[in-house]
Amino acid sequence: MTTDTSEFQYVVTGEGGKVTIKKAYLDAFLDMFNGEIISYRLSERPNVQAIHDAQLEAIERTSDCLFRRTFHSDRGWAYHMKQYAILLENNKIFQTMSRKGNCLDNSPKENFFGLLKQEMYYGTIYTSLEEIKQANDKYIYYYNYKRIKSKFGTYRVRLAV
Repeated sequence: MTTDTSEFQYVVTGEGGKVTIKKAYLDAFLDMFNGEIISYRLSERPNVQAIHDAQLEAIERTSDCLFRRTFHSDRGWAYHMKQYAILLENNKIFQTMSRKGNCLDNSPKENFFGLLKQEMYYGTIYTSLEEIKQANDKYIYYYNYKRIKSKFGTYRVRLAV
């Protein structure tokens, strides 16, 4: 499992036509075995609660794993929190982090964010957090169940459950 946070911007037009750029943050957990997004949360600012909720869901959804689970991340502030580490430890999950200054260590997650932004975000002007949330929900469903992946040397499309 690997996790990270990515930032999105959207435009809000207020009274008198004043334009404000706002930000949204997507926290997502990706299963490195099959490339599936296991859990995610979108919030208006980077915050502990969004990461914690996505982490709890990822732990719950992988609880039937027969092998040792490992959650990998970059060295972001959220993954250094005691609350994050203790939750992993209490569930017998091994925590790893990228080497300092080496984004390649978290490349599966960075690759997902690159695809998401290229295929869903760039070239579209979003005007609300809800609009970005709906677009992310739709894209992640597409990514998990419809998008062709070349994992394991064969092309497969996952069937929706």
